[in-house]
Formats: sequence, structure tokens, C-alpha cells
Amino acid sequence: MTTERLCVNATETRSKVPDQKLKRKDARTSMAYEGQLAEMVKFQGFKDDRGDAYYARPSRAGRFPGVVVIHHLPGWDEWIIEVTRKFAHHGYAAIAPHLYFRDGPGSPDDIGARVRAAGGVADEQAVGDIAGSIKFLRAQPHANGKVGIIGFCSGGRLSYLAAGSVRGIDATVDCWGGSVIVKDKKQLDAKRPVAPIELTDKITSPLLGIFGNEDKNPDVEQVNETEQTLKRLGKTYEFHRYDGVGHAFFNTWRDGYRTAQALDGWEKVLGFYQRYLAA
Repeated sequence: MTTERLCVNATETRSKVPDQKLKRKDARTSMAYEGQLAEMVKFQGFKDDRGDAYYARPSRAGRFPGVVVIHHLPGWDEWIIEVTRKFAHHGYAAIAPHLYFRDGPGSPDDIGARVRAAGGVADEQAVGDIAGSIKFLRAQPHANGKVGIIGFCSGGRLSYLAAGSVRGIDATVDCWGGSVIVKDKKQLDAKRPVAPIELTDKITSPLLGIFGNEDKNPDVEQVNETEQTLKRLGKTYEFHRYDGVGHAFFNTWRDGYRTAQALDGWEKVLGFYQRYLAA
């Protein structure tokens, strides 16, 4: 079961979620299978550093909206690559920048472990890399000019942060981003000098939030406060909250993966992008 809120310019509506089995059947019968191209590319990020990224798009002719896939704290792992291909399958040109590329060489798993041990990367650097990835997508000859961003876990936090920091984002998705709200200012430091919630007034794109009601970071109270802030500032947003799930419930590599909720959540993400990124 989900708790849903859709708010456009501070006007709230509620809707009932269709039966999960029907949703799954509809997704199967309406899905178009087509080829895609996927490759490693270089993007120009923070301070013009050139980093690695995984890039996938439909192989057919046409112009496609772009999506930047922002990886979670564990790093640029195989699940993130699968997500990137999923977007290409659904008609998007998607790029997953390796936000830890400066901390190599080594396997993505080893690099991720080192970065986590060091407390992650600086927000300014990560946001610069996200901005560079957006620029990469718009520079492609098959781009339709619109770009969305999506992040998971710490990437969800970065997605919210980038929405308030980077100009020209057309749609933002935050999947269970923790520490968007920081009550104890001692938790802020040189790497993370500001809580993302403080930049809410600067967000110009529609924002979709996906959350599990059993998550601890963000917990229900934090999600409520984030929603109240978005509503108070008149932002266009849509929140979907799921009972019976905690953190990372989309991630098929995790014990917390929940099939029904993940299927419904993906329908919400794809529907959101269809509304705001289609040419």
C-alpha cells in the first residue's frame, strides 16, 4: 500500500494506487522491446576534469530526452548500470557518471569502499560532475533538449541538491535520499557545507520523491518536513510513500528489494518523466 501526495503549486490531491497485479500486467503488455546502444564515454565535470561514465540510448533514429543517473553511496556498481540501460529501454538517453573516478584506479567496488571510508566526495565536486553530465546529454545529436536527473540513497540527496544548484534541469527524482534535512549543524562540514533542504527555494524543476515508510534515513518525519517545505514554497512536486519497505527497495541486488512496490515505483518514475521530458 502507498501513501501518495501530488502537489502542483501548493494544491494537494490524492489518488488511489491500482492493484499491483494489474499494474504489472499493463507494464508487460505495453512495453516496446527495441535495440539500444551502450558504451563507456568521457564527460567533462567539476573543474573540467574528464571522468568515466556509462551511456546508453535507443538504437533507433530519433531525438530522445536525457536522464542523469546518480549512483548511491556504495558507488558506480552493476545495479546502477542496469538502471541506465532500463532508461534506454524506455526511450531515454541515459548517462551514469562515475562520481568516484578521481579515487581510482581499481574496481568500482574497491573505489567505492575507499570513498565511503573517507566520508564520501564533496558536494561541490559531485554537483559539478552532474552539471557536466547534463551538458554531455544536451550536446548529443539525438538529444531532444530536455534532461532529468534521478538519484538513489546518497544520490537522491545529490539529486535534491543539484535541483537547487544547477540551472536547466527539467525534472528531478529523489529516491529515498537521506540527510536532505540536517538538524545537527555539527554534521555539516567542508564537504557538505549546506543541507539540501536549504536550497528548496531555488528549485525550478518538478520534483518526484519515492520513499519507504520503514526507512530510517529519511524517516517519515523527515519526509513530512521536506514535503511541507516544498508545499510552503509553492513548488511542483509529487511524493509516493510505500508501506512495508525501507531503504533501497528498487535495488534487486539488496535484501530490501520489494517486487510490488518497486514495480509501482518505476511506473511512477517513468510516468513523471513522460510528462515533463517528452518533446
